Amino acid sequence: MNNPTQPLSVVVVGSGNVAEAVAMAVADTWALELKQVVARNGQRASAIAELCRTEWSDDLSKTSDADFYIIAVSDRAVEEVASKLRRVEGSVVVHTAGSVEMEALGEGARGVLYPFQTFTVGRKVDFSDVPLFVEGCTEEVTQRIELLAQALSRRVYRATSARRREIHLSGVLACNFVNALYSMAADHISSTEALPFDVLRPLILETARKAADAEHPRNVQTGPAVRGDFKVAERHQNMLDDDKQKEIYELLTNYIWQTSKKI
Repeated sequence: MNNPTQPLSVVVVGSGNVAEAVAMAVADTWALELKQVVARNGQRASAIAELCRTEWSDDLSKTSDADFYIIAVSDRAVEEVASKLRRVEGSVVVHTAGSVEMEALGEGARGVLYPFQTFTVGRKVDFSDVPLFVEGCTEEVTQRIELLAQALSRRVYRATSARRREIHLSGVLACNFVNALYSMAADHISSTEALPFDVLRPLILETARKAADAEHPRNVQTGPAVRGDFKVAERHQNMLDDDKQKEIYELLTNYIWQTSKKI
């Protein structure tokens, strides 16, 4: 266990979007000490370490001694990385995945530190506002992980693996699917009207702000579907050339209509 008067020491394992964001957040938190960044991709490990002013290694068997080892890699790599990771006695190892069981980490003090946010390399996020969902193999370990999480964010919640999977699904709907629709809109306005994505930015930002400010996003839904204007909806659908896009438009139109209060 770490001396309560000393910062909690952390090693971050990984080289992708989440690893960079977590490493930067740890490095910027006075109550934590980032001892090392470890990744099999040495070029990325050294780049993240330079950003965070810390050491790095590309060898999982040569990690620094630390209180916590945060494995921030792809879901499919968690188990393999955990099995090869060198860790000291008394430390806690956690992963950051939304849909991976805690048991993938093997034996010993282990758990989950799941940041519910989208991350992109080179883009800094205010981690103090990121919801962190934690789970531990015992109550004592859970409390230790909570201390780590509370040093990083003011939004800390407990979540079992089953609960975390549901949360992850809601994130895919709210983030990944919505961003795919942004891409579809950008491609359409560019190919049909030769207009840049910049034209859509004010609309996207105001839509996101309204949804975030509302008690429920459905309360601020607008457009032909919520009004039941199926003539306009049909015209829009026929204007799309791609059959998949036509199907998406029809499914979303029906979903908005069926879930609106205007039925």
